[in-house]
Amino acid sequence: MDTILRAAGEVLGTELSDPVDLGGNRRSVVVRCRTASGGTVIVKRFGTEPEGLRGFTAEAAGLSMGLGGPGLLGVHPSLPLVVMEDLGSAPTLADVLLGDDPRAALDGLAAWARGLGVIAAGSVHRRADLAELSARYGRGAPSWDEEPWAVRRAAEFPPALAGMGLDVPRELADELTRLAVTGAGDHLAFTPGDTCPDNNLITPGGLRLLDFEAACFQPVFLTAAYCRMPFSSCWCVFSLPPGVAEEIENIYRAEVVRAYPELAEDEIWRAGLRRAIALWTVHLTVNLIPRMADDKPVHRFRRSPTVRQLMRHRWEMASTLEEFPAFARTMRLLLRDVAGSWDVPPLPGYPAFDGA
Repeated sequence: MDTILRAAGEVLGTELSDPVDLGGNRRSVVVRCRTASGGTVIVKRFGTEPEGLRGFTAEAAGLSMGLGGPGLLGVHPSLPLVVMEDLGSAPTLADVLLGDDPRAALDGLAAWARGLGVIAAGSVHRRADLAELSARYGRGAPSWDEEPWAVRRAAEFPPALAGMGLDVPRELADELTRLAVTGAGDHLAFTPGDTCPDNNLITPGGLRLLDFEAACFQPVFLTAAYCRMPFSSCWCVFSLPPGVAEEIENIYRAEVVRAYPELAEDEIWRAGLRRAIALWTVHLTVNLIPRMADDKPVHRFRRSPTVRQLMRHRWEMASTLEEFPAFARTMRLLLRDVAGSWDVPPLPGYPAFDGA
């Protein structure tokens, strides 16, 4: 901690003190610190393993874009760490969804969808800016553009299922490879990468985003799928009231259509959205297979579904994607041969809408 305070203080040209650990993940540590003038800043220190370095590069470059996140106050490339504006204690979208106010939850979802759409639409001509910033802060780890997660997950999915004893269709591997690359370079827009509910502050001034460790340009459909599934790679996943997923998806879509008018065509939009749902389902399945046997809540400290509840919900939605026949058939096999023996209740609704 002394090293973090000293390095961040050098970046800012002031002494820092009274660090408060705000958590983090296996790649980074986040602390709130007090400045000599009595204000506070947030310091995020990254590890020096490849994933930590990739997270640092994405965070420093993504925050430098000035798109919806906290203001970037300084970067220490060699440690590595970033110092950023402290956005205070505004509630996150997760807070309002897990709360008891349905109006606040609906307003939060709308602000989240609109804010992400505005950022996406306003960023489409700035891909070169992010590439330049990524080169400036790069530490040798492959960027998200150089090592796309969708292609990697598509390759990992069949052997992961085979390891569970599932006899998957022979056509699955080729179908997944085509799925991962189809449209991968189309309708690109900036995203901080992890737009889960706990990374979105609902402030009086509007939506503010946290966590830019996976900042990149990616097809807008991958964010649209967060509206529909909902929250494709997150822990804060419950069922939404009828029509709400479509409503927030339309809010997001209305903004990105400003940049990509052809996405007003339902055929184009729906095809891209369904590809994204399939890719996110592959990604989450590979991630959670090791945790399926010990069916605990997805989040250790906050209210969340169990791993099996979440996976069954994802597989049920993905089993309807008949334009990918081998994939849809695999989803039905998972529901029958894996989830069929699970004695778990259906995915419950978000607490904010209980009794609404």
